[in-house]
Amino acid sequence: MISRRRFLEQASAVAGSVAGSVLLAGSPLVASGMEDVPDTDPKLLERAKALLAKAPLIDTHNDLPTDFLETKNGDLTAFDMNKPQPTLCADIPSLREGRVGVQYWSIYVDSGTQRTHNSMHEALREFDVALRFIHNQPELEQARTADEIEHIHASGRIACLMGVEGGHMIENSAAALRVYYELGARYMTLTHWDNVDWADAATDRPLHYGLTELGEKLVKEMNRLGMFVDLSHVSADTMRDALRVTRAPVIFSHSNAFAICAHPRGVPDDVLRLIPANGGVVHVNFIPAFVSPKAPAWAEKHTAAVKDLHARFDSDKAIADGLAAWIKANPAPRGTIHDVADHIDHIRSVAGIDHIGIGADFYSVAPSSMVEGLDNVTRYPYLFAELLRRGYSDEDVLKIAGRNHLRAMRVMEKAAAELRKSEAPLITEQ
Repeated sequence: MISRRRFLEQASAVAGSVAGSVLLAGSPLVASGMEDVPDTDPKLLERAKALLAKAPLIDTHNDLPTDFLETKNGDLTAFDMNKPQPTLCADIPSLREGRVGVQYWSIYVDSGTQRTHNSMHEALREFDVALRFIHNQPELEQARTADEIEHIHASGRIACLMGVEGGHMIENSAAALRVYYELGARYMTLTHWDNVDWADAATDRPLHYGLTELGEKLVKEMNRLGMFVDLSHVSADTMRDALRVTRAPVIFSHSNAFAICAHPRGVPDDVLRLIPANGGVVHVNFIPAFVSPKAPAWAEKHTAAVKDLHARFDSDKAIADGLAAWIKANPAPRGTIHDVADHIDHIRSVAGIDHIGIGADFYSVAPSSMVEGLDNVTRYPYLFAELLRRGYSDEDVLKIAGRNHLRAMRVMEKAAAELRKSEAPLITEQ
């Protein structure tokens, strides 16, 4: 099974290609050199830190549970999480330095597991390690509602929730969806990189052209449960269908504006314009391939280079060596903290200030895995200092940091409470 880190290296290598492009073999992506990021005004930084402590700062996507499984097979005794952990994408001191008050831990399983029929098994391993981590740390506490988030934050602990990154993990079973909810999942991304039987992904060939009848029923069941419908990773048609069907606010747990970076994972403007009526929130992502405006053009050149190498060489080694040389001569654009702020600016201009959040998607300790200036989980205050520099008000910062998410969550919870009175649970064949 492909690792999260290797998957994102490969996925970055085809950033910006049309949905359904074949992933061609190649060596890992080599990030470009450091780009110019001006010094942050110390006064704005301190102001940002104070606001984030108050907000609270909610990040809707971090892949630490996968890190635990990939580095030590889920053995948490190998790590003292109260000390800096150089091999992990997060630890408690770093989260504190970054002023993180609420963290959604991603339950990630490669979408290829739906073909080997072990998606649910692997998902349970991720839930297990995430829950053991949360419950074994006095500084952390599991939250299940917006009220619990605020109570835990007020107590000085970091509130923790979970999100299921891909509908393949329920294996078409509404029963599995309900069990994941009981374990503490408060969103499910409808697809990951590949289509599922009931919804199209952004990065696969169109199959259903949105949601199937089962997909619509599952969206409604998530509404009834009180679980966010997460539209990151899904095709634009699936986004539109979900927004048509849902009875509660949706989220994009880690997505950016397609108008700024034309990667199929981005949210197009016509969809952004639908968000205010729905009440949902787009949580911006820090991964270079989804942020940098230069990434799509680089991806097209990368794809052309791979095709050329396959035409000229027969051996895997020759192709890999040739691609490594090409990447060294043509480093991928990394993007900067200012590009992330540009995405926020654009979402604000189209959807409005009430519909923006943060979903960084930290998954690796390599600084190049994220844009310049947002290298690790300590760096959130620098993004908000940049927003303050651009003229965002204190209230704007509080909304983006977490209050927009809490508002949407309360609306979702209210809708679920009403729906449970009138609707029975969805029963599926699986």
